[in-house]
Amino acid sequence: MHAQVVVLAGPSGSGKSRLAEHAGLPVLRLDDFYKSAGDPGLPFIAEGPNAGIVDWDHPDSWWREQALDAVRALCREGRAVVPVYDIAQDGRCGEQVLDLAGAPVFVAEGIFAQEIVPTVRAEGLMAAALCLRQHPVVTFWRRLTRDLREHRKPPLVLVRRGLALLRDQRRVVAHAVALGCEPVGNEEGRRRLRALVGSWTPT
Repeated sequence: MHAQVVVLAGPSGSGKSRLAEHAGLPVLRLDDFYKSAGDPGLPFIAEGPNAGIVDWDHPDSWWREQALDAVRALCREGRAVVPVYDIAQDGRCGEQVLDLAGAPVFVAEGIFAQEIVPTVRAEGLMAAALCLRQHPVVTFWRRLTRDLREHRKPPLVLVRRGLALLRDQRRVVAHAVALGCEPVGNEEGRRRLRALVGSWTPT
């Protein structure tokens, strides 16, 4: 086995991507495994002001098995071909090779990261499983400003989605913990990742 994985879960806007990028470790972006718009397996919101639109916060909007295959390839071979996803276009726009370059640990982060934890742990590929948590209002504001800046969806959709996620945040964290993640704040998450980096130097 070439490497082990740190699974980094947490609500959208909790700081997963920023923490992963600053850790100094290779990063597998699990959100790039979203299904493309028009896929017949996509779930839809049934009730409320967003009824009838795709529920991008439901795990069925995401290719779990493809994400697991990428994690396995990285752990066992040190490299994997992974998709590149354009959120604004709701679809894949290409693929790329992720090479660990000798790193003994890498980060797999995304809003559905917790869904792979039981399998990854059972297969002996796990270095750690963390779930970032912070005050729901802070998460809401960070998520909204990011999504507006990146033009991910129309503003009204982003506000409505943000409010729904704010109300659902505690359940999301509890679900991640139930699947085997350890809840941590951002500072504790940074400390844990720094410890895992250890003496490894990128080549």
